[in-house]
Amino acid sequence: MDAISGLKKIAIIGGGPGGLTLARLLQLKGAKVNVYERDLNKNARVQGSPLDLHDESGLAAIIKANLLDEFKNNLLPGADRKKIVNERAEVFFSDHETKLEENFGSEYFRPEILRGTLRKIFLESLHPETVVWNSHFISMEKQDEGWLLHFKNENSAYADIVIGADGANSKIRPYITNIKALYSGIIMLEGNIYNAKNAAPKISALLNGGKIMAFGNKKNILMGQKGNDEIGFYASFKAIENWPANSGLDFSDKTQLLEWFKKEYFEWSSIWYELFENTTTPFIPRPIYCIPLDQTWEALPNLTMLGDAAHTIPPFAGEGANMAMLDALELSECLTSDKFDTVHEAISFYEINMRKRAAIAAKESLENGERMHSEKALNTMLGFFSAH
Repeated sequence: MDAISGLKKIAIIGGGPGGLTLARLLQLKGAKVNVYERDLNKNARVQGSPLDLHDESGLAAIIKANLLDEFKNNLLPGADRKKIVNERAEVFFSDHETKLEENFGSEYFRPEILRGTLRKIFLESLHPETVVWNSHFISMEKQDEGWLLHFKNENSAYADIVIGADGANSKIRPYITNIKALYSGIIMLEGNIYNAKNAAPKISALLNGGKIMAFGNKKNILMGQKGNDEIGFYASFKAIENWPANSGLDFSDKTQLLEWFKKEYFEWSSIWYELFENTTTPFIPRPIYCIPLDQTWEALPNLTMLGDAAHTIPPFAGEGANMAMLDALELSECLTSDKFDTVHEAISFYEINMRKRAAIAAKESLENGERMHSEKALNTMLGFFSAH
């Protein structure tokens, strides 16, 4: 007898990779699931940079969800190729030739897919009406054995079990724990360029459909090719947590941001100016946070969380979406396992393992962040990728 048999109306708050993966896996086991997503509809938002899925996490979830064929049919070929350059855009490492031979089963193969495409694959795999759009979660209260959820559009819904998959600023998390993520010391200033071949021809040619990691003077520029000739990039640097508010910058003013870049990245080549001259404003400053590595809490009988809601991890190890999808895989297994007599036991088992995994990934990512913003960043990262 599994933990959710006979019930149970399950509400997943948030329709990102973790939430949609969980909904699909639970539906395959016959569970009654709704995903409550604040977006107005499936086309409401431009999705972020591509994801590279890892064998032991994201891909394992894709396979368990019976979606590998759809995934393979929608890959971004070549998007996992990378170049490592210095501040003058001189190439010190490129795998653009060797990567061509890799495929599923290769040890370091990291297939890339657009977030929007991955979302579409999962949405099309779910039962009709699974996702309740325009459902911006506001609050909830205990009702009977479950929860009554309230949304910004004044609708309410009841669920026996609630799972927070609503990201780093989760509104579900405070119902579970008051432990907050800590500032990592790093800011990433995000920009996007459309029609990149025309708008930023030098950068576009250097990128050549893959990724670039540029290191110099304790600062980075990290970028990748998206679909439809779009480039997403991050200027990454150490700063105080409230730098976005205290910088005096208008993030909608390209001229101001270019002058800031020339001043702060003063030893960097003028080739990078293309990025700041052609970004579709506003730029988005993102202070990078990380969970305390020793976070813990008492499991609740009918409430849990996954992904960034449970464990905000800096992006320096490429684990965010992969960890969320692995959380979804493990949580679905626990909730539908005959090993547990109650949902409470299943949630407790899942959370203990999830926190252990997350702490390891967070520690690795923090250490990578330090390496990438050190004096020796270029040589350190060259050593790492040459070994792989």
